[in-house]
Amino acid sequence: MTWDVEKFNQIVDAEEYFEFFQLDYDPQVVHVNRLHILKLFSQYIREIDNNNSAASQTEKLDLYCTALKQAYEVFLSSTPLQQKLFKVFKQKPNNIVMLTEIATS
Repeated sequence: MTWDVEKFNQIVDAEEYFEFFQLDYDPQVVHVNRLHILKLFSQYIREIDNNNSAASQTEKLDLYCTALKQAYEVFLSSTPLQQKLFKVFKQKPNNIVMLTEIATS
């Protein structure tokens, strides 16, 4: 399939990416996980760009299509909390003491 690179570069919404690549998706899954899907998709795009510098824009867009599908599929069987893509999920709150940290004598 031939992709319009300029149109791709103008996309801002998760649903627009799915429509651009003509991928089927569950709107409820995207609604609940949109930021996480987009975050993982952007990580995949960075990897594609770093590992395929000689690829044409069309070849990269084909890889991006696969990457979006993979990012979406991750959240069909996993949760944002399990994936921990954002810093907030990796940080330990300062005002909480875990039961495992309490020593008994």
